[in-house]
Amino acid sequence: MNKLIVPAVIVACGMIAAAALSQQRQQPPPASGFQAKPYFEMPLEKDPSRQVRLQSVVIPPGAGNQFHRHPGDQWWAVQEGEVTFTVKGQPPRLMKAGDYVYVPRGTIHRNQNVSKSPARSIELNITDKDKPQTEQVP
Repeated sequence: MNKLIVPAVIVACGMIAAAALSQQRQQPPPASGFQAKPYFEMPLEKDPSRQVRLQSVVIPPGAGNQFHRHPGDQWWAVQEGEVTFTVKGQPPRLMKAGDYVYVPRGTIHRNQNVSKSPARSIELNITDKDKPQTEQVP
């Protein structure tokens, strides 16, 4: 009988692990689909009321965000792929690897990956501390 218990426990553990992986895969990605990986976030050296954040962002094919603004300045550069950058009220701008944009405080904008390949970018933000970093705008 003991010879059957060990294989049964192994099979049960495998089934539980498979079920957990299945649940992970079924969870939807964030609303925008963006996958941000911060490199650092820290107070601005001579103005602790502001913070500096550098992050890498992967935008899956077809993903995008809604129009929004930030409580500070943003520098954004495409490292791989193509992204459509739109300032509200202006025509969209197709950005490719090597292209960059400066987004002044309060500028209403959005980013979309309309291609069939992931896009990768890097962002530098200097924003007001203790404020939401993104404000959705209708």
